[in-house]
Amino acid sequence: MTTLANLIARSGDACEFCGGSDHLSPADVAPENDAIYLCPTCRSDDAPAAHWRCLEGAAWAQEPAVQVAVWRKLGEVDAAWATETRAAMQLSPEAEAWVNQPSALTHRDSNGAVLAQGDTVILIKDLVVKGAGFTAKRGTAVRGISLVADNAAHIEGRVEGQRIVILTEFLKKK
Repeated sequence: MTTLANLIARSGDACEFCGGSDHLSPADVAPENDAIYLCPTCRSDDAPAAHWRCLEGAAWAQEPAVQVAVWRKLGEVDAAWATETRAAMQLSPEAEAWVNQPSALTHRDSNGAVLAQGDTVILIKDLVVKGAGFTAKRGTAVRGISLVADNAAHIEGRVEGQRIVILTEFLKKK
């Protein structure tokens, strides 16, 4: 684990994502037991979408823990620029190995079948999609799913053009 003094020295006492300098604190980067130094805005999940443009610059960080954290955050941002930036990232060999580690979590559908990145699943229940104003109907195929790295009960996929999180208990593998 990186000590606070090392984080401050490495980051120049600035947020390793956006460069901010107020109320900084360490944020763990699993599973390697490392940390990065972030401001409250970059630590939160409800930061304004425009704020995440700072990741375009942070993507060029030399520190593997920062590279991995940026790579993961870019995967959560649903914007073309984020996808392009993530694809253009040149990770260090250490960060590349870290990113490609198999997940310790096993994602399983409602029948217990193991799910993998890119699988196609079928919804087994009508699901009201909060904030999007539609209902994902039972029987809808969700192709090319993504596994949520830190939660075995969630997957991500596109339904009616919207990227949504779906509980694995409401789907079955095709």
